Amino acid sequence: MSGSSQPTILLTGATGYVGSRLLTRLLRQDCTVRCFVRDRTRLREPPGDAVGVMEAVEGDILDPTAVARAVEGADIIYYLIHSMGSSDTFEDADRQAAMNLAGAARAAGANRIIYLGGLGDEQADLSPHLRSRHEVGHILREESECPVVEFRASAVIGSGSLSYEMIRALTERLPVMICPKWVETMAQPISILDLLAYLEAAAELMPCDSRIYEIGGADRMTYGDLMREYARQRGLKRKLIPVPVLTPRLSSLWLGLVTPLYARIGRKLVESLTFPTVVTHEDAARDFDIRPMGVADAIASALRTEDRAFVESHWADAVSSLGPEPSWAGVRFGNRLLDQRSIHTDVTPEQAFRPIRRIGGRTGWYYGNWLWTCRGAIDKLFGGPGMGRGRRDPDQLAVGDIVDCWRVEALEENRRLLLRAEMKLPGRAWLEFRVEPDGDGATIHQTAMFDPAGLAGLLYWYSIFPLHQLVFEGMLKGVVRAA
Repeated sequence: MSGSSQPTILLTGATGYVGSRLLTRLLRQDCTVRCFVRDRTRLREPPGDAVGVMEAVEGDILDPTAVARAVEGADIIYYLIHSMGSSDTFEDADRQAAMNLAGAARAAGANRIIYLGGLGDEQADLSPHLRSRHEVGHILREESECPVVEFRASAVIGSGSLSYEMIRALTERLPVMICPKWVETMAQPISILDLLAYLEAAAELMPCDSRIYEIGGADRMTYGDLMREYARQRGLKRKLIPVPVLTPRLSSLWLGLVTPLYARIGRKLVESLTFPTVVTHEDAARDFDIRPMGVADAIASALRTEDRAFVESHWADAVSSLGPEPSWAGVRFGNRLLDQRSIHTDVTPEQAFRPIRRIGGRTGWYYGNWLWTCRGAIDKLFGGPGMGRGRRDPDQLAVGDIVDCWRVEALEENRRLLLRAEMKLPGRAWLEFRVEPDGDGATIHQTAMFDPAGLAGLLYWYSIFPLHQLVFEGMLKGVVRAA
């Protein structure tokens, strides 16, 4: 640490899956957390119980000047960046990024770098992804001239994590699974809660030389066992039929058909899944007072948190995993299906939010009210509440309020409204409105989300998707007219 009473922590990857959750925990300490991000608008608001100070420095990790600006004055650096979602040259990008960070840390005299890598036997012919993870750790140790604490982890189990979403989607959607050989690969999954505990504790280690810690949960099991445990906790009956020969390319295409993974991430992930990722050195148990939970508890924790209105973070939130900014129209996001639209208006954010706050009840839905009435009638036939419940107040809303066949799940005045559907559906549905300042006006984002229950849920979503195109587009335009 530096001599100041309030240390400065540089957090790279602050908008990613692990980074955004770690940011919340760090801000509960008396410190300054400097987030190095490409777009500061992607940063979440500090938690209500935050005592630390959050700063944002915009820049690209491949720009040495921007990295040097971010590192200056930092005591501890968290390096949580990787480029698996980029083009086939991701190894070059990872290498250059690590060199930039190490050089800046050396020049600034940083006290410690904490890096999250991946498990895997270095003596084996590893996949490009795992090989790159190890190479980054080597570069940081050799080039930064400061102690590096490198954690090597297997699959991370937590609501929204890449590994968990893959297991979840496969198990939920396929009663009978034709499984490639990698489902029998041994892994030692770790809960996101335990991983965050390790990362947080690493900042408090006594001054030391660089160290590598292999970390994992209490259980070793195959990916097939992971699917079986998820199915057991969800009360699902699933049959796994292994296929001895299935190339990584064919396996990644198969994943792309039945899971929410993007093709380029899917192939790199599958290549890594063919290698065992288990802990072989127990140094972490000696140096940290952390006793990781087992897989059953990790999955149970993930199931509890995934039902919250947008989990704290999601693997696809990471800009590097997405590549270019995507268009969300009827696509899969995690296990959920999204239909997102945006529109600009010249009014203030407060004026833009006013008709959103009044939606439903006597005000109606700003487009196709007769279609909403028909949908409510169908819902009543199946035992649902229909559209006749109205609203408590025509102008004001509060969390928990009923809005026709919806219920308010989250509300941030003049910024965000999240409604959860209470109609009869083969799955779960939400409707979200977000308003963001945009120049002299505001941009309204409208997102319909559906969490399908099996194949019936998928058929329902895609059968009504053409109607969504009509109704949701008209509704968004109607909100702007009302504003």
